[in-house]
Amino acid sequence: MKLSPSFNRSLWVFHVNSGSCNGCDIEIVAALCPRYDPERFGIKLVGSPRHADVLLVTGPVTHQMRDRVKRVYDQMAAPKVVMCVGTCGQSGGVFYDSYNLDGPIDQVIPVDVYVPGCAPRPEAIIYGVVQAIAKLERLEKEVRS
Repeated sequence: MKLSPSFNRSLWVFHVNSGSCNGCDIEIVAALCPRYDPERFGIKLVGSPRHADVLLVTGPVTHQMRDRVKRVYDQMAAPKVVMCVGTCGQSGGVFYDSYNLDGPIDQVIPVDVYVPGCAPRPEAIIYGVVQAIAKLERLEKEVRS
């Protein structure tokens, strides 16, 4: 079996919780467990945004997290991809009318890949990461040409 050219390099992901209920975070941890084992493809979480290719953001953006999310995004090297995981990050979800929200993630930083669901299944999160790989490959081709 030959792997897709998408997996010729490892993809490092940095996770930011911008105000969620942690439902999506639990599913992210489930996606990293041995049942799915994304590390065999080089997909792993890193502790610093400076090392990451993908920014994985969960939850709606609260007032307190707005500047922090922007700072993390700015610390990432180009090319970079932003993944929004969960309904709350896309529309505010159950928190849409809360007094302490600045809105969905795409009102704060540009988002490339959306993974819908409350909470999204681990398979959907992994599929979103595969879409992020495809986006990074397109960005790299643009840089080369």
